[in-house]
Amino acid sequence: MMTLTSAVPRKNSPPKKNSAPKENPAPATDSAAVPRAASPGTAARARKVLAMVAPPALSFGVGIALWYLVSYQILSPERRFLLPPPHQVLTTSLLDKAHVDPMLDALLVTARVSLVGFVVAAVLGVGIGVVMSRGAFVERAIYPWAVVAQVIPVLAIVPLIGLWFGYGMTARTIVCVIIAIFPIIANTHFGLMSVDRGAHELFTLSRASMPARLWKLELPSALPAIMTGFRTASGLVVVGAIIGDMFFAKGQPGIGTLLDIYRSRLQSEDLIAAIILASLFGIAVFAVFSVLNALVHRRR
Repeated sequence: MMTLTSAVPRKNSPPKKNSAPKENPAPATDSAAVPRAASPGTAARARKVLAMVAPPALSFGVGIALWYLVSYQILSPERRFLLPPPHQVLTTSLLDKAHVDPMLDALLVTARVSLVGFVVAAVLGVGIGVVMSRGAFVERAIYPWAVVAQVIPVLAIVPLIGLWFGYGMTARTIVCVIIAIFPIIANTHFGLMSVDRGAHELFTLSRASMPARLWKLELPSALPAIMTGFRTASGLVVVGAIIGDMFFAKGQPGIGTLLDIYRSRLQSEDLIAAIILASLFGIAVFAVFSVLNALVHRRR
């Protein structure tokens, strides 16, 4: 017998919702409160900087320690004026305006001589390197004289330079040029002779003139080698300027002139301070050209 409930049609029941438990969302955290681990690139850069800074800092500390050792343990108090301790040089000379101002003025004169000497050496050196690259006969005729200018003792010809050009700024500049010109000549010649032969043939097919070949192909290709010569010459030109100051004292005194004066007067603190300033100037000039040289090589 059919029951009453089975006779009544059933209503469509709504679809059941998914009974799977909902996952609770993760609580929001403050990103600033969670420390982030250093990226591998940052750690690598830090190690690289440390590798560059640590050795010079360590050697500088060892040098200062040895300086103190010699001043206080090896030299007797009566002879300590030969090498006064670092703090005495700092307080007596470098931090005393009356002592350091003449040194800075003299260093500015030396810097001007170095700049003029470097410009003259760069123009002459690149020009001679270009002329030497024009042919083997010209190279064999000029290169021995460039070698002579490099190996001849500058101090031996200083009296002759003073006799011919006087004892002023011109003679100082000539000493700078003689000392600094050879690396520029050698590197310019090397760079010009290393230009790709295929590029030369391409310019030949296009019937390029010699000036066009020089300015558009040879000099741009030789620029890294030329910059290497400039970097080497930048350090030598400072040495030449200081040597010129010592021997050609006519006119404004340079840092080399003060070095000779302090030596004759046994002013050890001022002598060491002047040496430190001259060294820092030379390091700064060399560092600037090292950066320029690295930028040129990176672009190549």
